[in-house]
Amino acid sequence: MSINYDFGDLEAFLAVKETGSFHKAAAKLNLSQSAITRRIRKLEEALDSQLFLRTTRAVKPTLAAKRLQSRAEVMLQDARETSQAMRDESVAFAHQRNALITIAVLPTSIGTLVLPALRRFREEGHSARVRILDLATNEVAEAVAEGEADFGVSSIPALEATTRFEPLLEERIVLALPINHPMAGQRAVEWANLKSLPLILPSRGTGNRLLIDEAMARARQQFFWTYEVGRTSTALEMVKDGLGAALVPESATGGNDVSYVPLNDTRLMRSIGLLRRATHAETSTVKALINALRKTPK
Repeated sequence: MSINYDFGDLEAFLAVKETGSFHKAAAKLNLSQSAITRRIRKLEEALDSQLFLRTTRAVKPTLAAKRLQSRAEVMLQDARETSQAMRDESVAFAHQRNALITIAVLPTSIGTLVLPALRRFREEGHSARVRILDLATNEVAEAVAEGEADFGVSSIPALEATTRFEPLLEERIVLALPINHPMAGQRAVEWANLKSLPLILPSRGTGNRLLIDEAMARARQQFFWTYEVGRTSTALEMVKDGLGAALVPESATGGNDVSYVPLNDTRLMRSIGLLRRATHAETSTVKALINALRKTPK
């Protein structure tokens, strides 16, 4: 029998049980309300039991919830005692405790921001291990809001009330063309020039697609894409193969087999910055990496 829930799900359950509210439970655990809802749903599916009766006025625990409460409390207490014991036994290696930083980043920001910051971080003498989650924009926001990452590097402002966004740089969205395309080498292209091209656009719902759609609307242009892809790297491979032209962030440029031409629209820009939980207590090591990102040349 597999166990398909974790301690975070049990913590969410006990917080809702104690407060009688998904909203108050989210505030107590410093998570978004949607994150609490997902954890409760996951726990209910794993246990095959409804835990709360939800009405417009109240959240009432079911009999299953009342039976689960004492077991959940014991499991969490055992986990805390085990963690404490492990920390006590590892006191001789105190420098390794809390020395793991998890950051959620956009793949296109890695070369521009993340790698230079990591080099500076090491040069300053920090030895913490760094786990990098390269995710889409919405996934970065979710990882930060749910506490799966210490912070994120994202291209859209905070989507949850529990997070805050700090811009670090502005970059253009440019047109990627096959190296031998007639438009390659031009100083800039107009929106109207794109109508004759087989366009490769980011998937709908992504941060880059939102920026592009808004810019098209401002320019009163409407285009029909030929290909829609989830990753900028995929779009560039398709451009390289001659399948079309793609709108991509400037930080993704650099390949010698593709030409990049800016659009004659200064409003087609995106902000790249830090996404952090608003009230989360960050360790000194996390703060040091954040400061290294701030110092990265723009």
